[in-house]
Amino acid sequence: MKPLVSALLFLVAVPALAQQTVIEISGAHFRPMPMALPVPLAQDDGAKAVAAEFDSALFFDLQACGLFQVLDRKSYLADSKEGVTAATITFQNWLNVGAETLIKTQLSKDGDTLRADLRLFNVNAGREELKASEAAPAKDARRLAHKLANAVYKHFTKETGPFESRIAFVRKTAGGKDVYLADWDGKNAAAVSSGNINVLPAVAPDRSVAFTSYKRGKPELFLGRAGGDSTPLVANGRMVAGVDFSPDGKRIAYSVSDGENAEIYVANADGSGATKVTDTKYFLNSSPCFSPDGKKLAFVSNRGGSPQVYVMNADGSDVKRLTFQGNYNQTPAWSPRGDLIAFTARDERNAFDLFTVEVATGKVKRLTQDTKNNEEPSFSPNGRLILFTSTRGGSKSLYVMTFDGNNQIALPLDKGDYTTPDWGP
Repeated sequence: MKPLVSALLFLVAVPALAQQTVIEISGAHFRPMPMALPVPLAQDDGAKAVAAEFDSALFFDLQACGLFQVLDRKSYLADSKEGVTAATITFQNWLNVGAETLIKTQLSKDGDTLRADLRLFNVNAGREELKASEAAPAKDARRLAHKLANAVYKHFTKETGPFESRIAFVRKTAGGKDVYLADWDGKNAAAVSSGNINVLPAVAPDRSVAFTSYKRGKPELFLGRAGGDSTPLVANGRMVAGVDFSPDGKRIAYSVSDGENAEIYVANADGSGATKVTDTKYFLNSSPCFSPDGKKLAFVSNRGGSPQVYVMNADGSDVKRLTFQGNYNQTPAWSPRGDLIAFTARDERNAFDLFTVEVATGKVKRLTQDTKNNEEPSFSPNGRLILFTSTRGGSKSLYVMTFDGNNQIALPLDKGDYTTPDWGP
């Protein structure tokens, strides 16, 4: 949802009157672009009341995406009352602190509506390169910021940004463990389940959430929505766990355990028409994950002696082992770009860390190391970021990094115990 896959920052001359800086995500010498992001200018008392929320969301988005080095505001030399148009900006002050890009935002409130105007400047040229305006209910100040962060992201990459997407995760509560659906940064979280043990969420394209629940004893699959009731999805008397939706939302894949055996099943999204697609008696097959085109599944199996990542066609044919390094590999997540599968592996010191494996070549790359346990990767919808669980801060919490392991930072969550994130649309 890893550090910007070895990327290289190029200055590309766009054949138009205004030349635009474009970030090409390719090559092996990526350098984040230095960016100045002053606090928003609030035009009225209503805007001032929500400016901090808007600002924290925009700052986090641009800091976390890995494209930019958002400069320390303590270093800024410009007057805090400086204007938001090119004619009112002293660009030399921004050049002197190392900024290549400057973003100015202005907020105003009319009734219950909050309006945000963003202007992006090329500091070296002293030229405005992007102007974006959005409006939303004032209570959604953070989501308004996410919209503008996406506009900045697309301006530089020509790709859709991930900042308006949703994530699901499990949080430990007084009543057990519950599933939540939240904005991509973990804010505005709403419960999908309530009470007992609920784990392993998967977000559907329509933002409903499937998860494994022990509320009736054995693990079963349930389907719910944020703030609503959940209903059984797959309950066949055996232990059912770990679910993934196909990219078109029409199918699910999950694992059914029976004694010493666990097999992968594929069914319609409503749980009907289930078909067993693995058949390895006395072995365990689990953690199925659809490929971006829905034609294949990655999964974990111990049929070779230890848990490893395998891939097969979604009908169970053409099974191939993908990982051969490590003796305990699990939780595969297929990149929406199709080229990589991220997974968790236990190393020689019994610590868990994150890796990717190239689907075409089997080449493995390590993403985390020497930061306690790091597990349960999930790609952003555009494949450029990875969300994961880490214990580096003490308790289990959620972190994000670029898809090659760079720029690892914690989500701005309340204190608690968070696990098994899934990054949805």
